[in-house]
Amino acid sequence: MTDPAVIRIFDTTLRDGEQSPGATMSIEEKIQVAEQLVRLNVDIIEAGFPAASPGDLEAVKEIAQRTKGHGVAIAGLARASTSDIDAAWEAVRDADQPVIHVFLATSGIHLTHKLNLGYEEARERVKVMVAYARNLCPTVEFSAEDATRSDWDYLCRVFETAIKSGATTINIPDTVGYAMPHEYQALFCYLRERVPGIEDVVMSAHCHNDLGMATANTLAAIKAGARQIEVTINGLGERAGNTAMEEVVMALRTRPDCFGNVDSRINAREFVAASQLVSHHTAIPVQPNKAVVGANAFSHEAGIHQDGMLKNRMTYEIMTPQSVGWTDTKLVLGKHSGRHGLDARLRQLGYKLDAGQLKVAYRRFVALADEKKHITDADLIYIAETGMGIPAAV
Repeated sequence: MTDPAVIRIFDTTLRDGEQSPGATMSIEEKIQVAEQLVRLNVDIIEAGFPAASPGDLEAVKEIAQRTKGHGVAIAGLARASTSDIDAAWEAVRDADQPVIHVFLATSGIHLTHKLNLGYEEARERVKVMVAYARNLCPTVEFSAEDATRSDWDYLCRVFETAIKSGATTINIPDTVGYAMPHEYQALFCYLRERVPGIEDVVMSAHCHNDLGMATANTLAAIKAGARQIEVTINGLGERAGNTAMEEVVMALRTRPDCFGNVDSRINAREFVAASQLVSHHTAIPVQPNKAVVGANAFSHEAGIHQDGMLKNRMTYEIMTPQSVGWTDTKLVLGKHSGRHGLDARLRQLGYKLDAGQLKVAYRRFVALADEKKHITDADLIYIAETGMGIPAAV
């Protein structure tokens, strides 16, 4: 069993993330992202869905080979069918730690309308296919697709079957982002109490963000005993996306008191580099106010905030920008900024104004800020030099 104080990070940027509309990456781009995930020190890279296309199989195979020697596990996704499982095994077999990830839907709406399977027929398929995968690979994850809209007692029987058939990890996905945190936590507790053998496997959480609950749900699952979380860089993923790795990792590090002091092995200083690489290769921008890796995550414009930050960073920052890969805090000068913020930035630019000069400069700065969205350093230099009687450069 894994250390109960360590949360295993299963990154699915290259599989679930790449399924975002328009996010398709070339094999070389996928390899670059995989190499960055190695630098991040993730435990498992779900490198793709090998049965989806020959290109996907080749990409997963290449990643398995290129990451050898780093100790990272490489997973391939497979539907509950022999052909999918065979393709996944072919793709991951050369990895340091190969993982076959088998999934089958368990909710009534999926079984009836998508798969046309009866409940017992589906459970029998889980039994046969998990055993088939385990025959090939020592590490098998089983996911009950749409678990949070499934009947809880049926879910217990399905997971019991999967464990008896050789699953080493069971994943309880909130596939459509339907659950609320208290419900998701309760489901994990319910399964822990009722599924025979569950104490011998790893429970995993995989959440989507359709109602904006992915991070909250994942943290709720950790409180209920999940020791693996399935996440992506930037929260990339189908529809509204998946749980963002950077948010959960930094929540655990910033508020260990709330989660029993569990942590991950992630090298958080690589977050910004990973975020920018994934954004570049997928051409999907990161929203400026995105937690941890957004351009504004450590930026302050309001005068009250800037004054507090200049006195003590902890007044408005609960983590340091350097801890996640930024170089420093940004004091952004705009119409909400105060005199202390202006003075600090002018000093950084080499201009030390006396009280009278600063008063005049601030008045001119506020007037300009009312007209412009962004105040540049050139604007500030002009204000400072004309205020000090220095002829400004033309």
